[in-house]
Amino acid sequence: MQRMTTGQAVVQRLLAHGIDTLYALPGVHNDPLFDAAQQSDGRLRVIHTRHEQTAAYMALGAALATGKAQPFAVVPGPGLLNASAALLTAYGMGAPVLALVGQIPSFAIDRGYGHLHELHDQLGLMRHMTKFAARIASPAEAPGLVDAALHAATSGRTRPVALECAIDTWAEEGAVEAAPPVPPAAPPPPDPVAIAQAVALIGRARRPLIMAGGGALGAAAELTRFAEAIGAPVGSLRRGRGAIDTAHPLAISHTEAHARWAETDLVIGIGTRLYPQQSVWGIDKDIAVIRIDIDAEEIARYRAPDCALPGDAAVVLRALLDALPGPDRAMPDLAPVRAGFAERLSRLEPQMRFLHALRAAMPADGVLVEDVTQLGFATRLAWPVAAPRLYLSPGYQDNLGWGYGTALGVQAALPGRAVVLIAGDGGFLYQAQEIATAMRHDLPVVAVVFDDGAFGNVRRIQQQQYGNRLIACDLANPDFVAFARSFGANAYRAETPEAMGAAVRQALAARRPALVHVPVGEMPSPWDMILLPRLREPGAAWRKALP
Repeated sequence: MQRMTTGQAVVQRLLAHGIDTLYALPGVHNDPLFDAAQQSDGRLRVIHTRHEQTAAYMALGAALATGKAQPFAVVPGPGLLNASAALLTAYGMGAPVLALVGQIPSFAIDRGYGHLHELHDQLGLMRHMTKFAARIASPAEAPGLVDAALHAATSGRTRPVALECAIDTWAEEGAVEAAPPVPPAAPPPPDPVAIAQAVALIGRARRPLIMAGGGALGAAAELTRFAEAIGAPVGSLRRGRGAIDTAHPLAISHTEAHARWAETDLVIGIGTRLYPQQSVWGIDKDIAVIRIDIDAEEIARYRAPDCALPGDAAVVLRALLDALPGPDRAMPDLAPVRAGFAERLSRLEPQMRFLHALRAAMPADGVLVEDVTQLGFATRLAWPVAAPRLYLSPGYQDNLGWGYGTALGVQAALPGRAVVLIAGDGGFLYQAQEIATAMRHDLPVVAVVFDDGAFGNVRRIQQQQYGNRLIACDLANPDFVAFARSFGANAYRAETPEAMGAAVRQALAARRPALVHVPVGEMPSPWDMILLPRLREPGAAWRKALP
């Protein structure tokens, strides 16, 4: 037992779990926590931002890039609410983020006295956005609650968690047990009966298709070997891209997977909700479904599969590989769907020329973060991703402006890597002031800002669906180059794909925070390759893919 404050107990517990960085915006409610961090002799690095949203987005980016729990700290009330969009995105993306949130004095919680930053039922609010949330009430409770939160964040279906602590409790001193943390229990092994059932379904299938999501990122080698063994193409969109190298002969895009869906007789969903495919593309009596997911509730959330395999994707896939009879099946003929997709992509210009130039400018292990923008939409279909966690897209929240803070978090967690953000002018200005954070903490993210003077997607919808009645979509922008340079960052203007590629190379070589401003006009829509039509109906025989 040791005597320490609650703030010191939390810092020591984070360090015991191997956490060495805290993303934060300090304030009076959390002063004892930051004082404890200051007394850690540099073992807990604090990266402070200019807005609470960025502290939370940085923790999100670091968690997505590493797969490990990452904490942020903000004051209660407005601080938490400013960070809430990132916390909600972490929930949607299954990211192990730990929110450390201050609270008003303990005697006044939920009394309505009007204390600074008071928020009624703050703990209840956090429970709507997290897998686990609790209040630390004493120094003695701190280690156990940190353990419980981090175990919840990193075991089973990974998701964000939160701990709140009152201003007086942070400073309270008491006896604290310093036992090392106990690792969470390993998930149970796959059910051999279900494994046998899955092998039987695979044996009967003639046109299997795999759909991979974020839950497959930790099983890249097993997924690739499994796909080869059963001769199944692997489709992915956004979160699952990189679970299999997109250059692999069996890797296909979301659009190509849609074309295969019309003919498949077995779909194997691995670490994916499989919701758009089942609800929009359609299911009929001629298609069987196997679901592999660490979250047993997710497996049957929309529709009960023919075979459920709850568990860690890597463990389940190894069990399936051991049970499959040899030899490997022949590779399917994917030439027709690839040709059709290539023809459709060729219409997506200038986006594709920009993406080719950007890919050529980045090293193979560079990380691309896409904000919600016209170029970002194209990456979801066509950005080459060689390995897990090299491509970050904001998931079903799809929240505009998430990108720059997320990219800064990636860079902080992976200091030796190239990190590039692509954003529009609308999205980048959500966190543009965080160039100050990049400069202060030496985070050499390269932000490529495509400037069309509008919320481009909003404007297109108004043009196409509302008779060109435009409202609240056009933007007044700064001189982006001068803006970035005013912080001391490197900045470039590039008006062609070739010039953009050269600027990105130069910026990455300099290893300093940088912005590349790319003025563009309106771009063709990619949505006909993302929002795809229904192919199958219950009770109907499968039919060929729509043109």
